[in-house]
Amino acid sequence: MLETDIPETDVPSAPERHSGDRIAGRYRLDECITQAGDFTSWRAVDEKLRRSVGIHLMASGHERAKRVLAAARQAALLGDPRFVQVLDAVEDGELLYIVREWLPDATGLDKILPDGPLDDYEAYQLVRQVSDALAAAHRRGLSHLRLTPACILRTDSGQFRVDGIAVNAALRGLPSEDQAEAEVEDTRAVGALLFAALTRRWPTAEGRGALPGLPAGTDEVPPPAKVRPGVHAGLSGLSAQILCRTLPGDLQPITTPQALATAVAQLPKVRPPAPDPLVLPDYPSHRPQSPSTNAPVPSGPYPSAPQAAPAHAVRSGAGNRALKWGMSVLVLAAIGLGSWGVAQALIDQGSGNGTSTQLQQSPGPHTGDGKNTDTGSGTGTLLTISAGQEFSPRTGTLIDGKDVAKAFDGNAATAWVAGTFKNYPNFGNLPTRADGSGIVVDLGKEQSISKVKITLPYAGGQKMEILAAPQGTTAAPTDLSGFGVRVADSATVQGVEWEPAIRPVTTRYLLIHVLALPAKSSGDYVGGISEIQVYG
Repeated sequence: MLETDIPETDVPSAPERHSGDRIAGRYRLDECITQAGDFTSWRAVDEKLRRSVGIHLMASGHERAKRVLAAARQAALLGDPRFVQVLDAVEDGELLYIVREWLPDATGLDKILPDGPLDDYEAYQLVRQVSDALAAAHRRGLSHLRLTPACILRTDSGQFRVDGIAVNAALRGLPSEDQAEAEVEDTRAVGALLFAALTRRWPTAEGRGALPGLPAGTDEVPPPAKVRPGVHAGLSGLSAQILCRTLPGDLQPITTPQALATAVAQLPKVRPPAPDPLVLPDYPSHRPQSPSTNAPVPSGPYPSAPQAAPAHAVRSGAGNRALKWGMSVLVLAAIGLGSWGVAQALIDQGSGNGTSTQLQQSPGPHTGDGKNTDTGSGTGTLLTISAGQEFSPRTGTLIDGKDVAKAFDGNAATAWVAGTFKNYPNFGNLPTRADGSGIVVDLGKEQSISKVKITLPYAGGQKMEILAAPQGTTAAPTDLSGFGVRVADSATVQGVEWEPAIRPVTTRYLLIHVLALPAKSSGDYVGGISEIQVYG
């Protein structure tokens, strides 16, 4: 659906462009997403890097053009992977264009919520991730001011990304507000999103998009638990603290993203729903007879290979969570019956969505100085990692973490271990680890990267992404804003090897960014990195 605004008088209208047109000789316009009176938004293809991007187009003579350009450049400097990244902002003759990241594996809340409310765990992840992101942005002096369901994108891995920080408000001419007012505005927007996620209703009488509103005549926004019975009490209370004028008990109003992030961190842990029961196929109860006997052996390469269950037999409503665990069980069952062919097929099938189910294998021979004589699967030459540091951004500096060198010493039996954290996979939900952890590797000089392979010490669900410092960076960045180039999207790795699809990049510094740790025992989470291999 196209969004239409009334064009202002005496100002240039949106530049007229058509599918197939090229911008700056590089960006081919494919599909118009937003048609407003004074700007248009497109899905396009960057033909130089062969990837999809989003582009906003506006006449450079528009009265808001300077503000839009400034907002886009500020957003680009943010470099926070929790936001959809601004890649370029250019005034070229009579045209202003803003290029942003395009996430093909992400879906906006405006498309998700009409089908039904989120479960408690997903709603918790939504408010936690978005409030943390906005708190970080406000600390840098940036606000959103137009946080709608379409601006919140959920990736296939369960990460929520915020689109349009600063830029969306500037494009639509929303008045600049002082910092305090902007914090209140963005916090109320998160409260509305949480209300909608819990109830599938928008907390106003007129509704929003495909979401119905509150009944006509409603004087005050009620807590979500009064709109939809069974809603998580803690999350309902959070929404009430943001949106309700009259608060029950001793609840206090929440008016800033940082206060909201703190309140979310203090909630009792919201656990993910249990996966649906796994339905296993019937396996043959006998093994094929030995070829040395006279009994006939069925034809085919794997006579007794059990047939893998179809996807609908593994899960019915719990999505990829049950499928991932189901796939692991099927692999083990296949191996137990001696059918390595089926096991490998299941492994290959399971690794197609970026989540590894591979069994741990020994790496190739090493020289002992960080150089691997085996280039691994595919093409590329293994690059030398000259140095590495533990990434601990909330301390204000990089730390020479204990055992960091074990993550690139050529021995998968040794590892950098992030430590044991209690109760929460995101490093115990500690403020000093709010931006995660990981390892920054120094390649000694800028080099072109074609592949990255990570080996882990523990299986079971470590969440990671790979970021890079921009070209020209001469010292290892000390916070996330310095790693503004996304190399590999975040993924939850169930196995011990991760070789993600990457965006080719030229850089000196790579961040293997660990976002969440696998469970070790009841209430304990521990993770780390055994080996980092970077190929050029």
